[in-house]
Amino acid sequence: MGEFDVPANAYYGANTMRAVVNFPISNLRFPRSFIRAIGQIKMAAAETNHELGLLSSELQSAISKASQEVIDGQLDDQFVVDIFQTGSGTSTNMNANEVIANRAIEIMNGVLGSREPVHPNDHVNAGQSSNDVIPTAIHISALKGIHADLIPALEQLHKGLKEKSEEFMSVIKTGRTHLQDATPIWLGQEFEGHAGQIERGISRLRHAQKELSELAIGGTAVGTGVNTHQEFGQRVCDKLSDILDVEVTETTNHFQSQSSLDNVVEASGALKTVAVSLMKICNDIRWLGSGPRAGVGEIELPEVQPGSSIMPGKVNPVIPESVCQVAAQVIGNDTAITVGGQSGNFEINVMMPVCAYNLLQSIELLSSAAKNLDEQCISGLKATTKGPDMVDRGLAIVTTLVPHIGYDASAAIAHKAQTTGLTIKDVALQETNLSESDLNDILDPTSMTEPGL
Repeated sequence: MGEFDVPANAYYGANTMRAVVNFPISNLRFPRSFIRAIGQIKMAAAETNHELGLLSSELQSAISKASQEVIDGQLDDQFVVDIFQTGSGTSTNMNANEVIANRAIEIMNGVLGSREPVHPNDHVNAGQSSNDVIPTAIHISALKGIHADLIPALEQLHKGLKEKSEEFMSVIKTGRTHLQDATPIWLGQEFEGHAGQIERGISRLRHAQKELSELAIGGTAVGTGVNTHQEFGQRVCDKLSDILDVEVTETTNHFQSQSSLDNVVEASGALKTVAVSLMKICNDIRWLGSGPRAGVGEIELPEVQPGSSIMPGKVNPVIPESVCQVAAQVIGNDTAITVGGQSGNFEINVMMPVCAYNLLQSIELLSSAAKNLDEQCISGLKATTKGPDMVDRGLAIVTTLVPHIGYDASAAIAHKAQTTGLTIKDVALQETNLSESDLNDILDPTSMTEPGL
């Protein structure tokens, strides 16, 4: 396509520069985790091509050294292509090929931009296509992020919630359904529910990891593996498994692996579910801590910063609020990924860059938010006496009278208690033949918290 001016000190070349000019859309770039994944793929590819007799030891060594610098983040400023680019991510793959080739040329004392002795396509991209490299990079960067960052953060949060569940298991309170009083529950049981949500979120993510461990590398342009050795894909996967410390394998069906992003869509769905769980948990905490005098006020949240620029002494639930905003962002990211996943046309998906960006952002945000929630909120929660104090005045404890006097009579007692301000026990003493001793046993709130009692 002719000559193109490139900054003299740049490691990238004309292909990259054309993309910079063609896509002046945003300031969004691929994150560090994705660039690292590209470097890992290029290193594994160079070593594999050398083993297969397709790349000299000198070229392999130089390419591997340059790839390691990409992995280590030393060349991040050379990855300059916008996220909103060609849908296959070809511009970013060529950006990597040119950066690694020119750095390898420099290592071999050649001339930058000469394509000698290292060629970006013939050597760095040997046995590959953007169409299998980019989906592979999406998978391994997300897989590593879930494995190394998100699951550990959620495990920490789960542990914190379990500890609070045990701490609060002696605190009786009124349960709520439809925001209305329901039968009693231990505060610890509520937190046991929160811990269970996170535990199951981790299980869903482990299934997503299995999906992401299937890689497209080896399929090249359209899934047929044209221009690559038949052993290339699995050999690269074996090397990536060692590099990542996470097992990955070549897909058994390259055509689906390159024409769709179904695995990514499923992984994003698991991330969205975690986000929904976190929003539910944080909203419960916000409600339970509301007040301190005019709200529910059954727990106290740690005071981490002043809550108002005008109202002295006001403290807001800022940590849960921040997590809810993260959840909203992740849910939005999932919508973008869902639309992107629908954009597989014949043999290739054409929204890979934006799907990659959103998936990795979701992983990063959820990792940070879950860890911060545990450290700055959950660990410092305290129960108040407000929950236990209100149990005897609750109306829903009338439920345990039903087997003894029937539904209608019990409903009448609840109605009278509500209109007079008396307790259920007070009214039951007036309206039934049950003794105070019997009512103490029947209306014992602790007996209502264990099934079968």
